[in-house]
Amino acid sequence: MNPYVVFLLYMAAILGVVAMMLMLNRILGPKPVDTETKLEPFECGATPVDTRNVKAVPIKYYAVAIIFILFDLETVFLFIWALGAQPLTGFMLFTFFVFMFLLVLIVLYVYKARLLEAVRQ
Repeated sequence: MNPYVVFLLYMAAILGVVAMMLMLNRILGPKPVDTETKLEPFECGATPVDTRNVKAVPIKYYAVAIIFILFDLETVFLFIWALGAQPLTGFMLFTFFVFMFLLVLIVLYVYKARLLEAVRQ
C-alpha cells in the first residue's frame, strides 16, 4: 500500500476520533447555566473593587517565559535525538555535541545577561 494512502487514512482516523469526542461532549456533556456570578470577571467570589485596575505584566517576565520555552523545547529535542540515535555513529555524537554546545552558549548568555535575576526583585 502506498505510504501516502496510509498517512491519509491515519489522519482521517485521528480527525474522526477527535470529531466524535467533541460531538459526544456537546451532546452528553453538562450544560452550564450562565449566572450573574459566573459572568463576573475573576470568578473568585469577591466583587471587583475597580474594573479599571488592570495592570500590564512587566516585560521582564516575558524573557523568563521565552527562556523556559526555549529550554523546554531543547529538552524535547534531546529526547527525540536519544530515541533516534540507535546506531550511535560518529556523526550522531558530533550532532549531540553541537547541540549541547549551543545549549551551553544559551545558558551562559542567560547567566551573563542576568535575565533571571531581574525577576527576583
